[in-house]
Amino acid sequence: MERKRVYIVVKTYPTISKKYAELVCTAGVLEDGSWIRLYPMPFRKLDIDQKYKKYSWIEIDVERNTSDFRPETYRPCNLDTMSIEEEKKRRKTPWELRRSIIFKNKKTYTNLEELIIQAKTDKTSLAVFKPSKILNFEYEETERDWDQDKLKLLEMESRQLSLFQTPEELEREFKVVPKVPYKFFYRFEDDSGKISRMMIEDWGNRHVILQLP
Repeated sequence: MERKRVYIVVKTYPTISKKYAELVCTAGVLEDGSWIRLYPMPFRKLDIDQKYKKYSWIEIDVERNTSDFRPETYRPCNLDTMSIEEEKKRRKTPWELRRSIIFKNKKTYTNLEELIIQAKTDKTSLAVFKPSKILNFEYEETERDWDQDKLKLLEMESRQLSLFQTPEELEREFKVVPKVPYKFFYRFEDDSGKISRMMIEDWGNRHVILQLP
């Protein structure tokens, strides 16, 4: 286990997991510019003063998540010791500052095939990609509700672990985020002229995380 300083860049929309309950996959960068993924992260169960925002530094104990094949993935530990750094007044504007942190020591990919080959070679799963042209924003309808089997299992586990809570407290704790009944996509062109369509997984951000095919 080690303590790392992480600059939060991405939070995905919450998902329901039989193994980990409700999760928000979080990605960020370390001080040397390298990527890190924090997973699993029970974001909505964190104390109010630990609910980190995007573009903020946190300090957190982590260990390599060996059950995840992606090399950037670390498992958060001792969440009660996680801390969020207060923002200090700086000379740079927020976006200048964010750019200097996020793009530090990183290659910006402009060819999707190159990025896919890199991912197959060393399992890279986080990278900066800049399309040559955004062609369209698209959406599709999907299931309107979470999987009922998963919800029943989570509710049962919540009640088993909360013997001393009132029904009202249980209800508040178990309440999951409403499911967005749509999938969202970008259709874009890379520097070779190849047109691709990828799903957007980020949660409320002008920068997006795209799911590689």
